[in-house]
Amino acid sequence: MILHTGFDLLSAMVSAGVTAACYRWRLGDAGARIETIGAGYALALVFGAVAGGYGAGTLNLWLSGVPGFGRSIVGALAGAITAIEVFKWQKRIHGSTGIIFVPAFAASVVIGRWGCYLSGLEDNTYGTATSLPWGHDFGDGIMRHPVQLYESFSMLVFLAVALILLAWRQEFFMRNGFYLMVLFYAGQRFLWEFLKPYGSLIGPFNLFHFICAGLCCYSVWMMGRRDGRANS
Repeated sequence: MILHTGFDLLSAMVSAGVTAACYRWRLGDAGARIETIGAGYALALVFGAVAGGYGAGTLNLWLSGVPGFGRSIVGALAGAITAIEVFKWQKRIHGSTGIIFVPAFAASVVIGRWGCYLSGLEDNTYGTATSLPWGHDFGDGIMRHPVQLYESFSMLVFLAVALILLAWRQEFFMRNGFYLMVLFYAGQRFLWEFLKPYGSLIGPFNLFHFICAGLCCYSVWMMGRRDGRANS
């Protein structure tokens, strides 16, 4: 877990650096808008991420018959989104405010998942058994899907594409970059969940399947609503 903590710190530092660089490069207006909203925005984001991350992570462990407390990236994302949307509704703030976080979130997953991978069985993020040549023994003698790396590589591809679109100032991405990030992350995570030995809620679907499905629906709905307003 010391190794995992080290990767968490590295992930946080890289994410902060990426955010600062993108702020100066292409996202100054988006960052300035958040600064005008006030400290309440940041408090809502942190509260939602912590509550969602630990709440979903711990509940999933319990549903899987594993005692203790856990953390979840997708739970933190869902919690932060929920808290921010409630905050924006109360303050009557319209439009997306999340694109400034897109490169940082993607980078944090790219790096952070390596910490999960190297932490072995203790991290409870390993995959199911596989006969594929890239299967990995996490310490129990069973070759398993390295689902942490599947997620890391997926988000690395997204990060590369996102940076290209930012460089081009691609109009659709500049309007909907945060929702596209949520849709891509939740979509790929939904697939990898079939390769994890977590306890199911309904059929083959575990808790994270439902969270991911909700995030996908949220993203599609928000993008459709924004485009509808733009064309009205």
